[in-house]
Amino acid sequence: MRLTDFDFHLPEDRIALRPARPRDSARLLQVKDGGVSDLGVLDLPDLLEPGDLLVFNDTRVIPAALTGVRPARAHGGGGDVEIEINLHKRDDEAVWRAFVRPAKRLKEDDTLQFKGGLTAQVTEKREGGEVVLTFDRSGVDLDRAIVEAGAPPLPPYIASKRAADAADLKDYQTVYAAPDKAGSVAAPTAGLHFTDRLFAALEARGIKRTHVTLHVGAGTFLPVKTDDLSEHQMHAECYEISEQTADLINQTRKAGGRIIAVGTTSIRTLESAADEDGTVRAEARDTSIFITPGYRFKVIDALMTNFHLPKSTLFMLVSALAGFDEMQAAYAHAIRNEYRFFSYGDSSLLWRKG
Repeated sequence: MRLTDFDFHLPEDRIALRPARPRDSARLLQVKDGGVSDLGVLDLPDLLEPGDLLVFNDTRVIPAALTGVRPARAHGGGGDVEIEINLHKRDDEAVWRAFVRPAKRLKEDDTLQFKGGLTAQVTEKREGGEVVLTFDRSGVDLDRAIVEAGAPPLPPYIASKRAADAADLKDYQTVYAAPDKAGSVAAPTAGLHFTDRLFAALEARGIKRTHVTLHVGAGTFLPVKTDDLSEHQMHAECYEISEQTADLINQTRKAGGRIIAVGTTSIRTLESAADEDGTVRAEARDTSIFITPGYRFKVIDALMTNFHLPKSTLFMLVSALAGFDEMQAAYAHAIRNEYRFFSYGDSSLLWRKG
């Protein structure tokens, strides 16, 4: 298939700039057996069966949007230059990969200065506006400095329309994000709809839940630049699945329960860690899995996810799961019926075709 197969027109007013309040009041579009149903997130317990298992990504978003200054160079003219930084993957205790703008104003060995006295050296410059930054501190000290200097890393389609503010510190974080799992530079947004009352209703219904961890990178927002999908390379992201979680998933499948991934990050984690027979392994490693129509899912029965961008890798993933024609029709229905799209938008429950 070609990139253009995944294009569609989305009116600007369908892009949500703020989440529904309360979180669980968002709408939910169910896509199942070739049809669609207009529902709400609070209907989720009734759409699942006792013994089903929801798999969440418990990563915590860090304030990965930084504004730095590259001081004027001694030779070469010009003054200080403001540089926008989006951290996307940690390589070491003091080293992060980042996307920068304007990248053309940076060279290797340049030093960047941030709020609170934090500094970083550009140790490598790569294609696509990516650089490698080595900071002047590491570990917990660096984490604290990033919290002080950074802001919530809102997606470009929101950040281009308004600045991040204090509300985003809470809104752009799931209620179950683990304090010791900080590392994402984008939220696993399907999970933003969950609240304590929704969890209570799911538990009362006999629906189980567990967690995996995948630290979401800013590469999730990068556009696909080639029409031939086989030429696209996903940015790697690191994930972890515990023995307890792997055992629960495998036991649930053996008992006839269904596995419902909450978010595309959860589905990418599980499919990356699955053997051909669907057995999930406990492991910690990187994945650059790219799921497009024709992929054979090994673990997942359904996916709860928000509505994605035209021509995005995530729209390709949902088309692989629920069917290309089905998702084209579902998105057209969602647009006609004024569903809210993207990170702060409404939700969908997509059942695996076949």
